[in-house]
Amino acid sequence: MKKVQLTNEGLKKLEKELVELTDGKRAKAIQRLHNARAMGDLSENSEYSAAKEDLAFIEGRIQEIEELLKNVEVIQNNNQSNKITLGSRLTVEANKIQDNLQIVGEYEADPLNKKLSAKSPIGSALLGKKVGDIIEVAVPAGKIKYKILEIK
Repeated sequence: MKKVQLTNEGLKKLEKELVELTDGKRAKAIQRLHNARAMGDLSENSEYSAAKEDLAFIEGRIQEIEELLKNVEVIQNNNQSNKITLGSRLTVEANKIQDNLQIVGEYEADPLNKKLSAKSPIGSALLGKKVGDIIEVAVPAGKIKYKILEIK
């Protein structure tokens, strides 16, 4: 597996999720399965099937997070340069509207919270650019011009 690039914030979030799953949700799912099993006939017990699926999902997510954490590369963004790099926080203007974004690794991407993957069309177009640069990116709605106002 290749390295998983995360910011410090992303790493902490993943570690917190792992603790919540292993210390809380797994135990509740096991108890739910135990209670459903006690209800009797398992072949017609929908609660048992649902509890089993829930536990399998939790176990799968725990394994996925553990695997990611084995291959983590924490991105340190000291932004010594004036170019956009992985981890950079920036202010851009598009269609006369200012927006704050952060460029992150693909596992940490969350467009609703303005965290764009460096591999996304917008994220990759922004990498390496400087304050004052204008880029044009093709998106499903057409083409958007971004002017880079600030890099943090």
